[in-house]
Amino acid sequence: MNQNRAIDIELTKYVAEFVVETKLSDLSAEVVELGKKSILDGFGLALSGSVAKSGELVRQHLDDLGLADGAATVIGGGRKVAPRFAAFANGVGIHADDYDDTQLAVAKDRVYGLLTHPTAPALPAAFAIGELVKSSGTDFMLAYHLGVEVECKIAEAIAPRHYQTGFHATATCGTFAAAAASARLMGFDVATTQRALSIAGSQSAGLRENFGTMTKPFHAGRSSESGVAAAQFASYGWTATPRILEAPRGFFAAAGGGYDQTAILDKLGAPWTFANPGVSIKPHPSGSLTHPGMTEMLRLIKEHGIRAEDVSHVRVGTNSNMPNALIHHRPKDELQAKFSMEFCMAILLIEGRAGLNEFTDATVEREDVKAMIEKVDFVIDDEAEAAGYHLMTTLIDIELKDGRKISGRADFGKGSPAFPMSYEEVAGKFRENAEFAGMSRVKADEIVELVRGLENLRSLDDLSARLISVA
Repeated sequence: MNQNRAIDIELTKYVAEFVVETKLSDLSAEVVELGKKSILDGFGLALSGSVAKSGELVRQHLDDLGLADGAATVIGGGRKVAPRFAAFANGVGIHADDYDDTQLAVAKDRVYGLLTHPTAPALPAAFAIGELVKSSGTDFMLAYHLGVEVECKIAEAIAPRHYQTGFHATATCGTFAAAAASARLMGFDVATTQRALSIAGSQSAGLRENFGTMTKPFHAGRSSESGVAAAQFASYGWTATPRILEAPRGFFAAAGGGYDQTAILDKLGAPWTFANPGVSIKPHPSGSLTHPGMTEMLRLIKEHGIRAEDVSHVRVGTNSNMPNALIHHRPKDELQAKFSMEFCMAILLIEGRAGLNEFTDATVEREDVKAMIEKVDFVIDDEAEAAGYHLMTTLIDIELKDGRKISGRADFGKGSPAFPMSYEEVAGKFRENAEFAGMSRVKADEIVELVRGLENLRSLDDLSARLISVA
């Protein structure tokens, strides 16, 4: 790995120039359409997240702050507040069920892109500032793309120690996404954008020990809020270093111990992360590391007609980094279940599905679920380890009571670029999430079509009017 060399690289300036100078025409039609899928997915998750317990607590917090009026929509919250607080609320909502999209990785040491969730920090910031400045759909969409690209390339470049020793990359790298998106929509020049990124860097925080609790989605919300606040302070003339990324005491050195400059320098938009290596959209509301195994387990269940009562033992083998995130082997509640490979395998065997209605405290407490979890062994496998950490290689071996053994392997799950969801499939997930929040099918269909035609919107008003509440 190339460690950070002399400060004269001016890496932060390069990032700022990319944010300021890129035009929507620089994106291929394919990348634009891929972005629309993640934007629609994010809006749906903000709706379903608004009815989570964390959504209720966020609204209580907004009330305690006395925030009764503002320019930016709290999705599903029935109110508008100052942009930074809308970004916080919507970021928490998008990540509340751990159902949001995930970056892939290029390098084999990346732990699957450091498991960065690109949309949760970028979309709320772009939407909040877009409402504030009366953005067009095109400008909003471009700002979102810029935020995602900056976030993902920073995650690709930082030394993987960053994630392995406990930082939550969505929280840390996501702060830069929100700052970049906000800076673009606020019309900053390069120097002001550099300051916004630098202010964001000093707010970059979040620890993985909080996985399986409400504080994980708090990370996503706070990173989006911090990026918005950073841009607003930069607009006031607040000073900050122009070299937050590359400096010896900057983000890469302090948070990662180094970085690979070849993974980011001259790589922003070349290629766009959405094009290569891609972004995965989740079919299940659980940690993305569970998804290849869940996709393969569903395939095996359907192909072989496996019934829960026929199963005597299941072995799930992965690389050594996956148990480092899937830390709850005997989950006690729905949030822990999202980071439990054992629960995810068990619920698929019992119910044949794993959606929002299966990830509940009541389901986790069921005796048949607990009994099936005891039959699942989650282990480190040499074959999976050798495949590299940029993959989520998962090997499944099922032993049935009649003596049969059924095996399968998957490197990627449904929703990944290798096994993508179409816009209509994502729209189906959006409708389910909107319905879960209590929204009518008519209104949900209207949002699906507005996002499909984002480039035709003169403002975000029609979207805001439909997203502000589920009624």
